[in-house]
Amino acid sequence: MKNKRLITALQLQAESDREKALMALELLVNNPVGIGDHTATDMYKDAEIALRNLADAEDRLQVLKDYYLTETNGH
Repeated sequence: MKNKRLITALQLQAESDREKALMALELLVNNPVGIGDHTATDMYKDAEIALRNLADAEDRLQVLKDYYLTETNGH
């Protein structure tokens, strides 16, 4: 695989983004009292953003796996 460092950096960034999104969702779901002055609408918007970030990170990881992180990917 050419430019392994680039693929590794992309993978690590996606994994980091996934962890940040999971942390945000867990905070919103499990500790809403610790969020402070959020209204219900603010909390929903923050949860929606975290969910989108999680889905985006998971999608990026899957693409990397499908195209670059397997020995016999056929692409």
